[in-house]
Amino acid sequence: MDLRKLKTLIDLVSESNISELEITEADGKVRILKSEPQAALGYAPQQPVYQTMPAAPAPAATPATPAAAAPPAEEPGHAVKSPMVGTFYRSASPGSKPFAEVGATVKEGDPICIIEAMKIMNEIEADKSGTITRVLCEDGQAVEFGQPLVIIE
Repeated sequence: MDLRKLKTLIDLVSESNISELEITEADGKVRILKSEPQAALGYAPQQPVYQTMPAAPAPAATPATPAAAAPPAEEPGHAVKSPMVGTFYRSASPGSKPFAEVGATVKEGDPICIIEAMKIMNEIEADKSGTITRVLCEDGQAVEFGQPLVIIE
């Protein structure tokens, strides 16, 4: 892989909200991971970690991560799941009233949160009517595709 292309990928990962990027091309595979800052070094910037691997003739099985090894217990009720990777926000702007609070009654189609992806704010709507019994994400938390956001009963 061209070093200029590799540097561009590293810069993109370090400037974005994604924590991991893997690209496979004919001449090899590149995986870039953004490391978490140390708690004791609160001022340390996040630096991307990368590794290159030679092209394999057959796809190799990836080892299971601890998160994949133990799936989270299912919450009772209906989970509204994230339709994308991004950053979860409970309200439209800092300090404003959250879209949906625990105990609030929502109708199908009501906005319940925002997920920011690539600098675009995406309103996430309730896909079921009911009462919100639990908000599973913190304001400003990174969320993955399919991750449960709120529970509606």
